[in-house]
Amino acid sequence: MPESLKATEMKAELSLKEAVASFLHELADVRLASIHTVNAYRRDLSRFSDFCGEGATVTSVTRTQVQDWLVSCHASGLAASTLARRLSAVASFFDAAVFNEWCDTNVAAGVRPPKKPQRLPRTLPPEQTSALMHQTDRASEMRDLALLAVMYGCGLRVSETVGLNLHDIDLFQFELRVFGKGRKERIVPLPEGAVQYLQGYLAERVASDEEKAVFLNKYAKRLSVRSVQRMLKERALLTGADISVTPHRLRHSFATHLLAGGVDLRAIQELLGHASLATTERYTHLDISKLTEVYDQTHPRAKKQMD
Repeated sequence: MPESLKATEMKAELSLKEAVASFLHELADVRLASIHTVNAYRRDLSRFSDFCGEGATVTSVTRTQVQDWLVSCHASGLAASTLARRLSAVASFFDAAVFNEWCDTNVAAGVRPPKKPQRLPRTLPPEQTSALMHQTDRASEMRDLALLAVMYGCGLRVSETVGLNLHDIDLFQFELRVFGKGRKERIVPLPEGAVQYLQGYLAERVASDEEKAVFLNKYAKRLSVRSVQRMLKERALLTGADISVTPHRLRHSFATHLLAGGVDLRAIQELLGHASLATTERYTHLDISKLTEVYDQTHPRAKKQMD
């Protein structure tokens, strides 16, 4: 904040736009926020200042004005997520204003943003996941098939899949050791089909003794998340599968197909590595009557749960 702006003077005289400029200066030069963050705050706070008018000061802004601004933004068709971000910017600004003694209270505190509509997970029907496994003439075919069988067959995040090391695989016990968010470890069962694909891939995998990653790129180094995303798109084009496929859609499909087959929600939570059952419960809102197959009839543990 510029030294010439004293707290006692600003509280009485500082216009809203001057206060915003000081806040942005502090955000960039004191808090060392990224240029993207500063620009985002600048856009949102500039819009709010314009709404309040040229004569607005920090102390003249009311809670009602904040609410009216949100209503106006909502009426213009903005998404709930955008409104929540704009409200957050205004609330952060007034937090700083109170701290710097520019005003006495944060007029945005307690104002509730509109609720975000619940986004249901997008899934692929079983025939689409099967299409991805059709043979192609790609040079990396064995690796790609093994990777898909593991990622979809175990419901893994793409980061978990590329993070697998050789010692995480137990082909005799049909198990994988997976490290999820926060390096939280879990053990997940390997479907029989995934075991067969892995055996075929590992038999031809070539790498130095130091490289422990399971899935490798053409340079014999650990495969990246971006490479997997690109591989999925290219494979969908070759096999005629849905080109909107993403690694996360495969994970959603895994969970939804299990739910359609009658697998317990708690069991699905454990397989996915969700910390909260509420996250897993999103799948109960899907129209599972449209799903016509159980995900994996050969899965040894799934059979025990379903029998």
